[in-house]
Amino acid sequence: MHEQLSAAEGPWAMRRLPEMDAAQFRQWQNLLEQRTGITVSEERRSFLETNLGIRMREIGFDSYQDYYEHIVSGPAAIREWTILVDRLTVQETRFFRDPDAFRLVADYVLTRPRDQFRKGALEAWSVGCSTGEEPYTLAITLNECMTQLGLQPLFGVTGSDISQPALAKASRGQFSARSLQGMEEDLQARYFRPVEGNTVNVIDSLRERVCFARLNVLNLDKVPMQGMNIIFCQNLLIYFRRWRRREIVKKLAGYLAPGGLLVLGQGELTDWQPPGLQRVPSEHVLAWTKRRPDEE
Repeated sequence: MHEQLSAAEGPWAMRRLPEMDAAQFRQWQNLLEQRTGITVSEERRSFLETNLGIRMREIGFDSYQDYYEHIVSGPAAIREWTILVDRLTVQETRFFRDPDAFRLVADYVLTRPRDQFRKGALEAWSVGCSTGEEPYTLAITLNECMTQLGLQPLFGVTGSDISQPALAKASRGQFSARSLQGMEEDLQARYFRPVEGNTVNVIDSLRERVCFARLNVLNLDKVPMQGMNIIFCQNLLIYFRRWRRREIVKKLAGYLAPGGLLVLGQGELTDWQPPGLQRVPSEHVLAWTKRRPDEE
């Protein structure tokens, strides 16, 4: 039986883990793809080794195989899997990461027929939202549009991600002041309030319009959503095989309202036209709108 080592055994912590052999790498590749759909290429092998190694040292494992068995069938397997997925999937993000994409969203909202805003709240969904910067950016963009149109801020944004720790941080709506770098100062002043230390909080009136939910995109069939006006899914599909990217996009398109907007990251889907969608003409943003029944 594997015995975990305590932090007091200091010299062990300095040991270099043995290099992962080909069979072990395939084993971890298969586990990640089976459970999350994410593929780890040979080029990202060192990324996997490094992140596994850091976590293994933290809890006292010095064998990839022992840790694999712990995460598959150990007594704390579910909790440990959640922690590891967080380490392997949370990527760098920031507010207004892709300015062109958010300008496209603003143009889309500002050019909607006014009668559409009388049918109910505008619903947006950020898929793979990480620690929340993207859904809050969407909320800021939508609020600015509503103000410009002279309308009440009738909108809601849902952020979903596979990482529970990332979602917990997103729900708090607290960020480092550094994460606002590059954002227009008037937007910073309108939507954030300084708190203790070098941190800021999203204002309550905006945070109340954003909710978060844990979602593995392999389980898109179980999402209780429909009629979404905007779906934002950037920098997520790059981790999946081409066939799975297409399947994910097909399912996301199914959740769009007629005329709804789907925004992906540049280069994430090439040489393929999703059925039922019409490409938005743009040199800088990969996006489609869902055809209305009379456009089919």
